[in-house]
Amino acid sequence: MLDTTVEILKRGTCPGGNDYNGSMGARISSVFVIFATSSFGAFFPILSSRYSFIRLPSWCFFIAKYFGSGVIVATAFIHLLQPANQALSEECLGPAFQEYPYSFAICLFSLFALFFFELVAYRLIDKRLEGSGQSHSHFGDESVFVKKAAESDSEDAAIKHEKEDEDDEDGKVSNSKEFQKLYPEHFSHAHDHQDPEALGTPVEDQDKEQYYGQLLNVFVLEFGIIFHSVFVGLTLAVAGDEFATLYVVLVFHQMFEGLGLGTRIATTYWPKDKKWTPWLLAAAYGLTTPISIAIGLGVRESYPPNSTTATITNGVFDSISAGILIYTGIVELMAHEFLFSNEFKGKTGFRKMLWAYFIMCWGTGLMALLGKWA
Repeated sequence: MLDTTVEILKRGTCPGGNDYNGSMGARISSVFVIFATSSFGAFFPILSSRYSFIRLPSWCFFIAKYFGSGVIVATAFIHLLQPANQALSEECLGPAFQEYPYSFAICLFSLFALFFFELVAYRLIDKRLEGSGQSHSHFGDESVFVKKAAESDSEDAAIKHEKEDEDDEDGKVSNSKEFQKLYPEHFSHAHDHQDPEALGTPVEDQDKEQYYGQLLNVFVLEFGIIFHSVFVGLTLAVAGDEFATLYVVLVFHQMFEGLGLGTRIATTYWPKDKKWTPWLLAAAYGLTTPISIAIGLGVRESYPPNSTTATITNGVFDSISAGILIYTGIVELMAHEFLFSNEFKGKTGFRKMLWAYFIMCWGTGLMALLGKWA
């Protein structure tokens, strides 16, 4: 046995095979149970935001939203980056993988590639909207919204203040306009962020939340999560003695992750002709892990999760997904939501922000705890 291990290390080849040990009935049940819990997590926020008969109080949605944010951040670091580092540091892969932290490098590359992709995407969106006579910022058309709000003599204090500035002398007006030009377009929704807690309240002004930017953000988030879900399903299908523990943990893992994704989908404004999009996104998440489990069961005798190819593939894709979720979690779900939105403005805003932060920490903590078993 020792000679075989030494030979494997010299060749840089990992042993094949898997630990599958029967219990087919329980494994088949996992397909349906995880489908139900994943779908519940992804669909429930969308359903509760659209249908009054299952609509929950606004504070429930508030909790789900920030709990889900914490879950996504913890998933990036605990459930993706750490396993990726472990996979790409296996001794059986050979000396080359021991000399450099490939998982962190791939994660870093993924993060910067995603940032560049977003910069280019928003530039293309700006050009498209400029061609149609509209302007665009990260989450909406600021100039149109401010103009319409000022003309309608809104009771909102911020808009009142802006209107008063427009009635001032010419020099002050010029300074105000100059400040607006300097204000980063990427964060312009600080003036223009709809309240997602107002469930069932339609947003009449479509200029407030541009479909293209929202679609990009949600798709990037789903892309990162689905990558991870594929390998989770394959691993569960061929697990050995740890199957029972992994089964229970993944039920909660997929439900919490689906809750985080579903809440983000539900808080996105979707144009009337794109109402099918959130349902398809939720369905894609709900189906990914069960389908992966079914595929794993189908190739249970031949799928080698510990082989060289499988180990490297798993590590690389986990690293990519980690970069995507780290960027999305920190930039979109933390920085934008806490620092650049109007949700925490006003006298009680700081208290509300602390509650949101506390809830997000709970989501992060619970998901990080699940990392002990899966």
